[in-house]
Amino acid sequence: MRLSTVILPIHRWSEGQKTWQRAEDLGFHAAYTYDHLSWRTFRDGPWFGALPTLTAAAAATTRIRLGTLVTSPNFRHPVTLAKELITLDDVSGGRVTLGIGAGGNGFDATVLGQEPWTPKERADRFAEFVPLLDRLLTEDAVTHRGTFYSADEARNIPGCVQRPRLPFAVAATGPRGLRLAARHGQAWVTTGDPKIYETGTPEESVAALRGQLERLGKACAETGREVAELDKVLLTGFTPDRGRPLESVDAFVDFAGRHRELGFTELVLHWPIPDSDFAADQRVFERIAAEAPAQLG
Repeated sequence: MRLSTVILPIHRWSEGQKTWQRAEDLGFHAAYTYDHLSWRTFRDGPWFGALPTLTAAAAATTRIRLGTLVTSPNFRHPVTLAKELITLDDVSGGRVTLGIGAGGNGFDATVLGQEPWTPKERADRFAEFVPLLDRLLTEDAVTHRGTFYSADEARNIPGCVQRPRLPFAVAATGPRGLRLAARHGQAWVTTGDPKIYETGTPEESVAALRGQLERLGKACAETGREVAELDKVLLTGFTPDRGRPLESVDAFVDFAGRHRELGFTELVLHWPIPDSDFAADQRVFERIAAEAPAQLG
């Protein structure tokens, strides 16, 4: 099982770069960041752009993988996003993973002046966004006329360093999103079941995740793909366990072991942020990064 971290873009780069470099030094498989324009309780504080931050992180590191968790259509267009991703993949030497999801109804959903999309509208857009982005990252020139997105001879030469393109980690729990993950994903991402975040138990969370994995398997079977081909990524911090797995190395190993048995191949931990939902003891966090992988095998 791989351990990764997600670093929220809340610090000026003169300070923030130290965190990305420390994540690499600790041996994390990947360091991700959120692709939002602002987010929840951080809305009125510093928040920097995801792709420029990742580009700077690519220049400040050499080994660790980098990516978004997650990018969405809320304020992105496939044509411009593809150009930026190809550039980022080049700058990083082929170390980029695109986490991508349908988006939600938070600040990003209305910041451009539009009414928030319904769940069906988000799913409809996502169903067009992902296949078009796939084409834009694999073909030299793309023309597309869709319901929501168009491209007119969009050129992306020389393409990604990673071939045939950088990997997609598709965040989804509904049937349409899971089918997109099965068709286009190299990984699948979940945060668990939000309906039981506040009142559920860890056991109920494990059962809900098992159900999601079963539905992913069915989606893969429908598309003629082996579910084992996809990495299964859990972005932690949104299950009923909340921060308890980060209280000690033993607590984390127990948490990780239960999810490894379910079939997860990667766990993503939030880099600690004092006085926030992601507060944790930095020393314990770093011990987990250093010691837990050997215990998990």
